[in-house]
Amino acid sequence: MKTTLLISSVLAASMTLTGCVIAVDGDGWDGDSYDSSSSSHWENQEKQNREKLATLNPGMSVQQVETLMGTAAFNEFYQQNDKQIQVLFYRTQRTKGDGKTTKDECTPLVFEQGELKGWGERAYQSI
Repeated sequence: MKTTLLISSVLAASMTLTGCVIAVDGDGWDGDSYDSSSSSHWENQEKQNREKLATLNPGMSVQQVETLMGTAAFNEFYQQNDKQIQVLFYRTQRTKGDGKTTKDECTPLVFEQGELKGWGERAYQSI
């Protein structure tokens, strides 16, 4: 009798304690790290950006570069003496797995008067 009562109690408890979890945001971010399925997105984006950077030529216009590369992660614009300087930053390498893009994870593209003058850290430091 006691065994039957115990088995009945366990079965009743297990039937009432079932549940379901539904993830609704689907961005892959859980607050600590990206899951493996979302990491492939940023890895692909970085690879594509590096491949596109390899096709750039000095003298290209800002519009030509944006058409090729897409929207930059960061965009700086300022006047230096009589020159208009614009720097577009495209993500090309991951430094931290924090889910945020920072300038140190990007390659800078330097434009003077709307023309591509150079890219990379040396070009950025020379302005």
